[in-house]
Amino acid sequence: MIRSLGLALLVASAALAEPLLRRDGEHGHHHAGQPLQELNETEVTMWHQPIGPSYYTIDWDDPVAPGRHPGWLITHILFMALAFFVCLPVGITLRSVKHHLHSLAVVAFYASFFIACAASSIYRKMTPDMYPGQSHSRHGYYLLFASLLLTTIDLLGTLRRLVDFLWTAKQCSIGGLVNAVLDRAPVDSENNVEYIGLMPEPSKDDNFEEVSFEHGDTEHWANHVRRHSTMSEGTLFGPHSPRSDKTPHDWHLAAPQISTITRIGRAIFSTAERTLVIAAFGLTLTGIVVYTGGCRQNYINGCLAHLIKGGIFYVYGLVTFARFLGWCSHLGWSWNRAPTSGHPTAEFVESTVIFLYGATNTWLERFGANPGDPFTTKQIQHIGIAVMFWFAGLIGMAVESKTLRRWLSALAVDTSENVETPATYTSSFNPFPALVIGVTGSVMAAHFQTYVFQVQIHALWGNLLLAFAVMRCITYFFLWVSPPRSTLPSRPPTEALASFFLAAGGVSFVFSTEELTIAAMRRGRDDIMMFAVAAVAITCLSFTWTICITAFSGWMKMRTTSRGYHTPA
Repeated sequence: MIRSLGLALLVASAALAEPLLRRDGEHGHHHAGQPLQELNETEVTMWHQPIGPSYYTIDWDDPVAPGRHPGWLITHILFMALAFFVCLPVGITLRSVKHHLHSLAVVAFYASFFIACAASSIYRKMTPDMYPGQSHSRHGYYLLFASLLLTTIDLLGTLRRLVDFLWTAKQCSIGGLVNAVLDRAPVDSENNVEYIGLMPEPSKDDNFEEVSFEHGDTEHWANHVRRHSTMSEGTLFGPHSPRSDKTPHDWHLAAPQISTITRIGRAIFSTAERTLVIAAFGLTLTGIVVYTGGCRQNYINGCLAHLIKGGIFYVYGLVTFARFLGWCSHLGWSWNRAPTSGHPTAEFVESTVIFLYGATNTWLERFGANPGDPFTTKQIQHIGIAVMFWFAGLIGMAVESKTLRRWLSALAVDTSENVETPATYTSSFNPFPALVIGVTGSVMAAHFQTYVFQVQIHALWGNLLLAFAVMRCITYFFLWVSPPRSTLPSRPPTEALASFFLAAGGVSFVFSTEELTIAAMRRGRDDIMMFAVAAVAITCLSFTWTICITAFSGWMKMRTTSRGYHTPA
């Protein structure tokens, strides 16, 4: 009786859920059968309007046609790239080291930007409007406004420091005026300031650190980084370095105290400054879309999804490669021992971004659907991935929480004991960001598509994301076995591969838009190798740019500071 009732309930549930979980896709493509080998133009035109002419077809399809002015567009592209991908990063670097040529870089940035805008205006006046209602130009001016706002804030800070110097200085000098304007610390030759930061304070016990739980404080046991117990001869001059006895410990000076509000303000300004480069990349994508006439009508939702998500993975890959090179090593983000405490870990930032992405994207998967429309299989698939991002990111944030670690350590240790901190506590081993990316890649590699070529390109970027996750887990394994002991970047080779797979996967993700794949099939360009090598080439070019910017930053910092390190004999 119970078995029959259960069977009846199961059949009734399936009948009621059938209209809710209908297995049709976005446009009712052949999800019940096998992917098609050839393009079905009849079906495509049922859901999409024919792709009309664009700026690209005017400039390049007929080289002898009148009204062609590609030179002005090339000028616009070159100077806009010079402004945002050369002058802006150089200016950020010069500002970070308080170099006097920072102002010259700012002038070069705005000069390049305005030349690019002038070339674009001339091109649009001499060419028919092939994309009515496009927002690329408007977004460019938004970016200009944001740049001007940051420059104004920087100038106000410079003016305030100048006024403070003139108001409080007992005697004025050219050197003091320059230091005040550039926000440099005055050089104190009597105290040999060049030794500041080269030598850590001597520890009471360089072998291990005991923490008494009698005082009720378990935070040090769970989180405190053992600065000196992991020192080696390959680090900056440490207490037991062969050369440390030749350096005057008594000359160490305390750095000036900076208020919390000032630190937060500087962090926000620095983040906003670097975000302009990412925004310029987004502007590049929209410019390509407008120039080629894509992402219109029914294509727009899928196009935006692929551009945004693929762009995120691409930028994530570049940031991962920059971390491998040594970017943010002062925060402990370069697979090194953090020189100071109090900074969020890279894994916490990754988990936060993943959480925010999932929390927002969950509600956008139904964007464009009419109220009361049944959930399609594709929508349920994408919502499930977004929910995974949401809660896996939340778990990753919790794992990085110092408060949670205190609670967990209190459960694991008798409060009457003195416990030595494990060596693995010097690093963060959080697999959840890699888990999220890997699962996303594995499921999207098996994502159903209408045509075989679309299946192949989805499998391409899905497997690349999965390869990133595998490389990241291998990195954690080796760092768990031998935690980093130096404040210098350890540069695990697995992270170089991981960053490459992630960035190339992001580019391939952008290539997998429905409109682009259909256009490739129409022109006989549906070759997966062509798309793969194009993604690899773009990734290598981007990595070259990343190396140049990071190396320039390190070179400028080396010229403006007196830091050194030595290698073991």
